[in-house]
Formats: sequence, structure tokens, C-alpha cells
Amino acid sequence: MKVMKKIRSSLSVNIIGGIILLLIVFGLIVSVIGYFSFTDAFKTEYSTTTYHMADTATTLINGDHVDDYLAGKEVEEYERTKGYLDAYCVRMRLSIVYLIKVDTSDYGRFVSIFNSVDNTVDNSTYTPWELGYQRDTTNNEYRRKYQNLYEKKSAYETLYRMKTTDGAHPHITTIVPVKNAAGDVAALLCVQRPARELEDARRPYLIIIAISTALLAILSGLSAALYIRKHFVDPVEKVSNEAARFAKENTKGEPLGQISKFQVFSNLANSIDTMETDMVNYIDNLTAVTSEKERIGAELSLAKTIQENSVPNIFPAFPERAEFDVYASMTPAKEVGGDFYNFFLVDEDHLAMVIGDVSGKGIPAALFMMVTNILISDRTHMGGTPAEILGYVNDNLYSHNRAEMFVTLWLGILEISTGKIIMANAGHEDAAVYHKNTNRFELFKTKHGFVAGALSGVKYQDFEIQLEKGDKVFLYTDGVPEATNGEEKMFTLDAMVDTLNHYKESAPQEILQGISVSVDAFVGDAPQFDDLTMLCLEWK
Repeated sequence: MKVMKKIRSSLSVNIIGGIILLLIVFGLIVSVIGYFSFTDAFKTEYSTTTYHMADTATTLINGDHVDDYLAGKEVEEYERTKGYLDAYCVRMRLSIVYLIKVDTSDYGRFVSIFNSVDNTVDNSTYTPWELGYQRDTTNNEYRRKYQNLYEKKSAYETLYRMKTTDGAHPHITTIVPVKNAAGDVAALLCVQRPARELEDARRPYLIIIAISTALLAILSGLSAALYIRKHFVDPVEKVSNEAARFAKENTKGEPLGQISKFQVFSNLANSIDTMETDMVNYIDNLTAVTSEKERIGAELSLAKTIQENSVPNIFPAFPERAEFDVYASMTPAKEVGGDFYNFFLVDEDHLAMVIGDVSGKGIPAALFMMVTNILISDRTHMGGTPAEILGYVNDNLYSHNRAEMFVTLWLGILEISTGKIIMANAGHEDAAVYHKNTNRFELFKTKHGFVAGALSGVKYQDFEIQLEKGDKVFLYTDGVPEATNGEEKMFTLDAMVDTLNHYKESAPQEILQGISVSVDAFVGDAPQFDDLTMLCLEWK
């Protein structure tokens, strides 16, 4: 097993084997081209010769007496002609010579007039047809050829049957018209000739090509082996062995120097020597840098876990409450992001929902997001309208905002018993609301207050959304409509609303999954530019 593995991985074996394989493939291509060219030429010659045989046979038949033969007249002439055709069939080594009269109404039937058979030519088992024997035309191909001859569109027709399924041997059939004195087609003479000569002629040709290809491959492979081994394989193996040694030991070895008369291999060897020196120095520096990156990576991973756990992430969120269903998702553009959502029960009859988007990305935005989320949660439990809560959050953020960051917020409080939502907007995207009576999602546009954390003393305004049974509210950050593909085109609000309406009768979780699938399909391989956060509520 080890020996076979070593042989398969040998550069010499692969290069020389590749050359031999190419020669074999070349030989096969030449064989196939020659095979078909030879076959076409032979078939053309075979067809022409068979036509002359059939045309000669027509001189033995009196076209004016075809109908008389079928009517039982001209018996003596019929027997004499049949004798001529029987002798002609044997003499010319034909399988069958037969004369038929075709029903020209649809060329779907014919009646036999003469039928001469010689089964000794091709070890066939044909049974001669009697005078007046009727049968259907074999297939549509025969039907078309019969019609061409009767309508004088062609002088003769040829059919090849190289692959048969009825037990007959491969053969060629040529059909020629038999005309009466007026020049009209009275009947069709068919000559069937075995195709054995074609097969017998092709076999030696293929054998010669196969032997020639094999000998050429062997001789070329042996000749190439010595040259390739000396000038290509040995230098490459030296470079490969030294590279493998260095990869294993990470220590500088003996210089390779000039290892080949070909400059490309010598340059490669010199490059390996230089690389070893540079890599030894680089590894020393990389060790220190890697240690620092691993520390940062561990901290980012911990920050991501903390951020994920700072928002509700277990669903169903309220399995004991049948009055509503809520689902949310958050996909940061980096390890941590500035988007966030939250929902929580203020009391038994009020559910708070919030979604926000902090300016910036990364750890600073994540920290600002967590502070904002805590402020909203604490202030909401104290009571008050969404506008009052946002005013409080804005002032507190502004008073401790030396980094000059800000956040857009949408805050709504659902009265669970009535379906009424009181909401306020601090520079955030408009919610999309589905009303069952209109059977579609539409943006619920309101006046936007100023973003939170940028100015003190900002006043916000409350708005009301009245939900009926089965109505839904969809909240999102700008990462959804502004998702960008490789052509710098955005997903847009219109596309988002269209997608919402496609999934309008689905549960909140399925709606969010549908939006994610649509955005991913639109963006394709382009990198995610912004955090993507969504929340959907259905009031039941």
C-alpha cells in the first residue's frame, strides 16, 4: 500500500504518465475521427453500389404488367421474371430482392409482388412473401421514402439498419421505382444487402490504430522519462524536499544554489533560500503578534456572547400568553454591533417593544447600545408614555456622551387586552403594519423625533396604532432596506414591503426568516455592510 501511494505521488510517474495518457487520448480521438470518416466513405460507396444493383434489377421487370401479376394474369411472364430475380439475388449476394406496390393514399400499406430471398448470404431466417401478401409499412421513415419515390422527388432512397432489434443482421436497403411505359411509378423495387463487409473492413483499421498508438505511447514515454527526470524532476524534488524540511523544522538549511541548467529552477532554489531567511525572522515576529490577536479575539467573542444575552433570545418568549406572538433576530455586521431590540412585559396587560440603531460599529456601538437598552428598560417600568420615556433616555445619554454618538429608537407599548399600541419615534425607520381587513403590510408613517443622545431637551410625540385580531407589526433597522449587493444596489423599502406581503399570513418567525432569505438572495456574495435587526409582533 505504501509503495503504491509513493508511486502515485511521484512527480516522474505523474508527468510521464500524463504524456502517455495524452498520447492515448490523441490516439483515441484520431481513431474515432478515422472511424467515422471511414464509415461515412464506405457507406457512401456501399450505397452507390447497392443502388446500381437495384437499378439493374428493375430492367428484369415489366412495369406495365404489375397490376396483371396481382390479378393472376401473365402467369408465364411472372414465373420467368421471378426466376430471373431469384438468380439475380443469389448471384449478387443479396439477402432480399422484393417488388411491392404501395397504397398511395397514405403510404401506410403495401402488397408484395415479387420476393426473392437468399438466407445463406448472412445466415438470415427470412421467409419469402407470397404474391399478394399485404402488410403495413414498417415505420414513418419508410412511409416518407415511399412517398418521395412515388412523387418523383428522388431517384432512389437508402435506409441503413446498423443496429436492429428484430433479430435481423445489420443491412442496407435501397429502394428504386419501377415505371411503366407512360413514365409513372408502378411499383417499388427494394434490395437488401448485408452490412457485414462494412464491419469486416473497420475491424483491421481499428486494430492498426490501437497498436500504433500503444507503441508510440511507450516509445515516447521512455524517451521523455530520462530527459524529464534529469532536467525537471530532480531539481523540483530537491526544492520540494528542502521546502518540506523547512516546514517541519522551521530552521535554515544548506543553500540549494544552482541546481539546474534551466534558469527558472535555479531562480526557484534561490527564492527558497531567501524565503527561509525571511520566514525565520517572520516567525519570531508572528509569535508575539499572534498572542496579542488571540487575546483580542477572546475578548471579542466574550463581548459577542454578552451582547447576544443582553436581549431576549429564547423563543417562544411568552409561551403562557396566547394573546400575542413575538419574534426577533439580530445579525451584526461585525463580531458585535450597534443594533438592538428588546421586548418585555411592563405589567400583565402591557408589552413594551423597542428597536434601535446606534451610530458606528463594533465595540463602542455595542457599549452605547447596552447602556441605551438598560435606560429604556428601567424607565419604562417606572411608567409613562413612550414619548416621555424617550425624552428621559435622550437626556441621560446626552449628559454622558463624550464620544458624541447617537441612537435611533422606536418604542411602542402594547395594551394586550385591547390591541392598542402607543408609540414614539426618535429618528428611526417607520414600522410596517399588517391589517387583516386590508390584507397587506403598509408603512405606518409618523413624524420622527430627533435621534437620541445628540441634543438635550428634545421632546417626542406619541402616536397610536390600533390592532385588530390577526394584525401584525414589523420593526427593523436600516440594515434591511439598505442591504447592498455587488453592483452597489440597495434592497429598498419597496422590496422589503413586497416580501412582507408575500409572507403576510405567516407567523412572526416565518416572516423574519422570509425577509432574511430575500435579503441574502439579493446581496449574494457581497459582504454584509450593516447590522440587520428585525422584530415582528402578531396580536391574536
